[in-house]
Amino acid sequence: MLSPLVFYKALADDTRLKCLLLITQQRELCVCELMTALEQSQPKISRHLAQLRNANILADRRSGQWVFYSLHPQLPEWAQQVLQQTLLANQPYLAPCQQHLTLVSDRPAAQGCC
Repeated sequence: MLSPLVFYKALADDTRLKCLLLITQQRELCVCELMTALEQSQPKISRHLAQLRNANILADRRSGQWVFYSLHPQLPEWAQQVLQQTLLANQPYLAPCQQHLTLVSDRPAAQGCC
């Protein structure tokens, strides 16, 4: 069971928060998409995603050499609501990342991955 302390500690980092909000919005993203959206290196993104996965906030799935992340299927409803409300109430905070994400021409959903 996810504790509020673990959840809110995860939200306290800018990279992790943006990853969570983008994944909440898009339902599933791969590491390469998050790298583009956040303009960060693969090791940094992967490290933060691993922390979120280890906390049972995110789940991952492999497709070939790519790893896709989504909200953990057993994420408590209260945590999902926090993410949804944060996403809805803070569009300017996430807007640059969303813009970078839309510029990715070879999105994994359409091409298999970046």
